[in-house]
This record gives sequence, C-alpha cells and structure tokens, in this order.
Amino acid sequence: MNGLFRRVLIANRGEIALRIIRACRELSVETVAVYSEADRDSLHVRFADRAFCVGPAPSTRSYLDIPNIMSAALLAGADAIHPGYGYLSERAEFADICETHGLTFIGPTADQISLLGDKSVAKETMLKAGVPVVPGSDGPVARQDDAVALARDMGYPVIVKASAGGGGKGMRVARNAEELARGYTLARTEAQAAFGSDEVYIEKFIERPRHIEVQILADNHGHVVHFGERECSIQRRHQKIIEEAPSPAVSERLRSQMGQAAVKGAAAVNYRNAGTMEFLLDEDGKFYFMEMNTRIQVEHPVTEMVYGVDLVKEQIRIAAEMELGYEQSQIQPISHAIECRLNAEDPDKKFIPSPGRIDFLHIPGGHGVRWDSHVYSGYVISPYYDPMFGKLICWGMDREEAILRMQSALREVDVRGIRTNVGLHQWILADSRFAGGDISTKYLEEALVERSAAHG
Repeated sequence: MNGLFRRVLIANRGEIALRIIRACRELSVETVAVYSEADRDSLHVRFADRAFCVGPAPSTRSYLDIPNIMSAALLAGADAIHPGYGYLSERAEFADICETHGLTFIGPTADQISLLGDKSVAKETMLKAGVPVVPGSDGPVARQDDAVALARDMGYPVIVKASAGGGGKGMRVARNAEELARGYTLARTEAQAAFGSDEVYIEKFIERPRHIEVQILADNHGHVVHFGERECSIQRRHQKIIEEAPSPAVSERLRSQMGQAAVKGAAAVNYRNAGTMEFLLDEDGKFYFMEMNTRIQVEHPVTEMVYGVDLVKEQIRIAAEMELGYEQSQIQPISHAIECRLNAEDPDKKFIPSPGRIDFLHIPGGHGVRWDSHVYSGYVISPYYDPMFGKLICWGMDREEAILRMQSALREVDVRGIRTNVGLHQWILADSRFAGGDISTKYLEEALVERSAAHG
C-alpha cells in the first residue's frame, strides 16, 4: 500500500480530470472517471483505470447528478473523490454526502465550504481574523432603502454582490442612488436564478483594482503555508483569461503581507487542503479580502511551475492525513510563469462560442512549455460545456523570458475546424501595457475597444 488511497473517483471532466489522473498515477493510486454521453471519447475516459457513464450531455443530468456520481463511486469501490474545480467542488452538500458514505472528499470540510461560500459570512469571519476587507455592509442587505443609506455613508461608487455568488453573477456597480435602486433589484433577481438565494450585500467599489490571489495549503495537523500570489487581472466579465505568477505589481514585502493574511484567514476557520484567498489590490498598494475559493483553481499550473510543487498531489496527500513536511521559509519563487486559457470562441464576434470538430491540432512544445488539455485532432467540442479547450503555460527565469516564450508558443498553436481566442492572446502579449505590467481588471475591457477600432 502507498499509505494514501487505493482508488479515487474524479467527479469532473476535461483537462482537470486528466490532470488529476496524472497526479494519481504518480502516487500509485487507481483512478475512476465519470463521463456524460457527450464525453465518451474524451481523454480522461481513455486514460482512467475505470470509467462510468453518469448521464446524458447536460451537466445537470450528469456531472451535477450527485446520486449517479455516488453510485459510480460505490460500484467502483472508490475510497475517495476528487471534485476538481467547478461543478460539485464547492457544494457543501456533496462533501457531506461523500463523508456519510465513507468516502474521503479531497478538499475542505462541508462546514468550511458553507462558511466560506457565503461571501458576507466569509467577509465577517476574515474581518474578525484581522484580514483587511473592503468597506461594506455587515451582512446581507434585505431592503433597498437600507442599501441606499449604506451607499450614502460609504460614498459612491458601490457594488451589489450576491452573498452566495461567484463568476460575476448577481453583481451590479452603482455610481448614484438611481443606479443602485435598479442594480439592487437586478442583482437579487439574478442571484435567485443562479444560486437559489436572493441575498445580496453592499461593498465600496474600488476603481481600477488588480485581482490578486494567494495559493494556500493546509494539512490536518495545524500547518498552513502559502505559495505566493497569482496576477489574475486580465479577465472578461469576471472570467479570467490570462494569469501569471508572481504579479509584476507585488513586491517581496507585499507578498509576505498578503501571504501572511491568507494564512491567518485560513487558520481562523481551521481550513484544510488547497484553497485560494482572493484579494483586490488598489492603486495605492492596499489589499482587501474579496473571497476564498475552496478548491483547486484553473490557473494552479503557474504556481506549480514557479514554486516547483504539485498542488494536486499535495491535495491527495493532505486528504490522506499526511503532513505537509515543509515550512514557509522553505517556499520561495524561483521563476516566472504565464497561463493563457484557450477557448473555442470568436473574439471578433462578441465571443460567440465555436463548438465543433477539431480537424487538425498542433500544440507547441520545447523547454518551459506546458500544455494542459483533453482535446486532440478529431475531438468534438460540445456546446454543453465551458468553451475552454486547453491551457498553455510558459515558464521563464524572469517575466520577460516568460512573455517571449509564450509569444513563441502561441505562434505554434494551430487549431483548425473551430474559431479560437489565440489571436487575442497574441495581441495582449504584444501590447506595451501588458509588457510593462500596467494592467487592472479594466484592462481587457479597454483593450477590446482599442482592438475593435484598430480592426476597423
């Protein structure tokens, strides 16, 4: 026995499922894949030790169908479940059901997911722990009049956010009372539809912030460490496009301060496993807690390449009650890495998705180039799922080398049969503002206007 698990079921699909399979192989752990009818030919199905179909193409009838996934786990004799990211990864109910059935959930506890999944409760918890938070309401704001009164005291602009939300849903920025009245109602309606709860809270809106997140690991023996920060400011509609580590805006001193805050916040809830503390960094260098993601992140490879750690393997070890085995002083960034999310979509046509058959695929390689994907020549990208079909990650000894390597790698990407955002990535990497690190969460919105004008 390897002292870990005998067999892990992966409750996910695509590149993250394949990523987890690779980590399990290196730990001599057997894997069980689940798949929808649309994913029958996906690589995670091919390379897992066993695979079970859990339903038709729609996620609600397959990857989100807890009874079907639990049935597959029990039938396969799995002793643990890795949820990946998205889908059931931050569903406290699923973590609780796993434990009830004697299966280890490779992630935090159900209570931790619930606490940190409610943004207003998470903010209050971090405030008590001494982590800087954005000024705002103490909890959900139940009446529009109360929201207007709070905004008057804080000063505009403010932002309305869904308490149970994420991914940009249930969010509205207001610059005056009239906009707040409309935004408050729209945010509650959208939150109810997306999350089953119409609770919202109010925060001061920070103009032109950077989105900085800190990766932490915490074991079951009281050890919590951080692996520095990732710059995630380049995003569209709150969905990240390019991530890098370290951030060009974070000094060694600020890195230590943000890392200590993330560790303090995780320790305050006795957190375990991998997690990401997300912060807003303003133009004065002050940072504020935004939320905590209780799972592995899409962009975890940049941290792995910069710090020389396999975060997914660490997740599995922690879930098996193993200690981290290293101290914070031993964790130092040794390079720079950038990740580009490649999507099947057309940026020149309002990012309309471009599902279909990949007629030909050539992926780049060479020193410092990593490709995380589940697709191949002949693969059919389904319209039922997220359009991301791959992640291109490039490593360099410094940021300049990482950018040059990414530019070279992007030129080698050849995908035929579908439209992609490769050209947009090339445009961003060549932009002088990106090269100079002069970015914020507003960067892409502004850059797209310029790009559209340049294309006539």
